[in-house]
Amino acid sequence: MRSKRPIDLRRDPERALLVGLESRADGLLHPVEESLAELGRLCETAGALVVGSTTQRRKTPDVRTFIGGGKVEEVRRTVEERCVDLLVFDDPLSPAQQRNLERAVDPRTFGEPVVRVIDRSQLILDIFAQRAKSIEGKLQVELAQLEYLLPRLTRHWTHLSRQRGGGVGTRGPGETQLEVDRRRVRERIAMLRRRLQEVARTRELHRRERAEVPFPTVALVGYTNAGKSTLMRQLTGAEVLIDDRLFATLDPTVRRLELETAGTSLLSDTVGFIHKLPHQLVEAFKSTLEEVRSADLLLHVLDAANPERAVHLRVVEEVLQEIDVHDAPTVLVWNKIDRIPPGARAAVEQECRHYGGVLASALSGEGHQQILAAIDRHLAHGAREVEFWIPFTRGEVLAQVHREGRVLQRQEEAAGTRVTAVVTEKLAGQIEKLLEESPC
Repeated sequence: MRSKRPIDLRRDPERALLVGLESRADGLLHPVEESLAELGRLCETAGALVVGSTTQRRKTPDVRTFIGGGKVEEVRRTVEERCVDLLVFDDPLSPAQQRNLERAVDPRTFGEPVVRVIDRSQLILDIFAQRAKSIEGKLQVELAQLEYLLPRLTRHWTHLSRQRGGGVGTRGPGETQLEVDRRRVRERIAMLRRRLQEVARTRELHRRERAEVPFPTVALVGYTNAGKSTLMRQLTGAEVLIDDRLFATLDPTVRRLELETAGTSLLSDTVGFIHKLPHQLVEAFKSTLEEVRSADLLLHVLDAANPERAVHLRVVEEVLQEIDVHDAPTVLVWNKIDRIPPGARAAVEQECRHYGGVLASALSGEGHQQILAAIDRHLAHGAREVEFWIPFTRGEVLAQVHREGRVLQRQEEAAGTRVTAVVTEKLAGQIEKLLEESPC
């Protein structure tokens, strides 16, 4: 076996070999070749250099090593030939499978392995750790990482656990160190959960404050790198981070959106979804994803130029189901139509008509007005003509009607103003509540 190649991560990226398994258990939701291509982009996002990939077709994964013995030997030879530092599996590995694979490609008994073995979940967690900027995002990612690490701690302490069997006279320092480490991780997990509960309560207070203001909310959802942030900038004119990389946006962003009939609304952008999104992340980010659950309307952004768009559509719908978003009103935006080859556009347009939605390009602005009209149509549903009498002492209420409704008629009277306006149900209820509290 080759000696460990010294790596300076500031200059030399880790050399990664991708490993995929096509089994009947997958249900063929995502072809293994497409899934590995996406895994390669994830590796590049994390800073690794992909030097190759390999796949195997089996009825079921091998219990010990996930892939079969012959494929393990083939991978070992490839690792040797291409100086691989990192084996990245496209599917979740058990702690035992990771340990067995590392031993298979590096048969040394002690010391750090030359080649590390990780799975897609661990890779995504690493990317999230790099991208998290807010305190909440960092807490969520750390919690997910520790929950992923906890059952795998034995892998890091095998050099201290040489005595086997347990019982009197056989318990050594390895078991003591391992238990100490587990306890510390559990304590850290408990502390992170408490802090996230506090953050969730604060977020809920902010959400209630927004609910007091009659601004309907629209949540951007979609597969990662579908163009949600670019679309937000196109619709609102606000400066937001835009990067052609997976998971460029983790922390939720909220901006004002002005509509012709519905008036002012709030548009929020959240983390993108992905195929095989780790369950730990879904759980950790539930407070952030609560923005999606409480939205009045979902704006589902789909990369229409991606040949796997039908799979992406299904993945997003499954994640929405997992966070208990059922039958929410949705506008489907078929984004990036400027990247569709001319000969394929007719087929995409027919697919769009079948599913419903709006063809658009967040980059060029094509379909911009149609998206705004669709949002306005959904949010203004139930808008009605209402007459208010507003005393002169409540000028801020009158200004609110002008700002957020469509004033049809205004008449000044002795002690106040009589206004006829078209407003949404939400705004009508808010104005009526304010006027009830107003002194005559």
